[in-house]
Amino acid sequence: MRTDRAKAPGQQPPLTQEALVGAALLVLERDGLDALSMRRVAAELGVQAPSLYWHVRNKEQLLDLLADALVADAVPPPRVGDWREQLRAYCHLHRRHLLGKRDAARVVAGRFNLGPSLLVILEDQLDRLREAGFPAADAALTSYLLGNYVAGFVLQEQSPLSAAEAVGQATRTEVVNAAREHLQQLPADRFPHLVALAADLSEPDMEARFAFGLERILDGLATLLEPEPGTR
Repeated sequence: MRTDRAKAPGQQPPLTQEALVGAALLVLERDGLDALSMRRVAAELGVQAPSLYWHVRNKEQLLDLLADALVADAVPPPRVGDWREQLRAYCHLHRRHLLGKRDAARVVAGRFNLGPSLLVILEDQLDRLREAGFPAADAALTSYLLGNYVAGFVLQEQSPLSAAEAVGQATRTEVVNAAREHLQQLPADRFPHLVALAADLSEPDMEARFAFGLERILDGLATLLEPEPGTR
């Protein structure tokens, strides 16, 4: 990997791709994805922005590297229980991991990341799925499905619920409470279900919402392992 020529004593150490990614992680955590720029990363490193392009082609490549770095410290769950228990543990761990890093879901969502950290995770997932009896193509699609579900859910969790929350005029709790009150005050003759289910629709327990969706996905996946009619 190319590094800049060594500098005089007292100056910044040689620039590397690893240092660049580390600085990008610091900017992401402190300032958020919208503030992440090549200029901001360069300032974090104490260099000029053009010097970064010796190590990455552009910001998009930096985001690819960042997506892999965000899962570098993720640890697969132990192989305890059946396939369903293991996938459940995988998804809950993945969600908590992304939630623990600012804007992480925005970085990883939609990126076909094949960095070294994610490759280890994907190989482990696929091995478990194949061992459980999922056909090859179904195992690949299942890994893709679960990754998308987790990233998409966390993306929603890490996004503001309204313009008021986005600009700091209301907290998340205040937005949820206002939504509940609005639903409860709708004309019941026209919106009977919305009024009756106002509390459920505005339930702020995201852990419960995530678990509900995940269990339904696992229910569907279980049908892929059921014997075809007439083959028992």
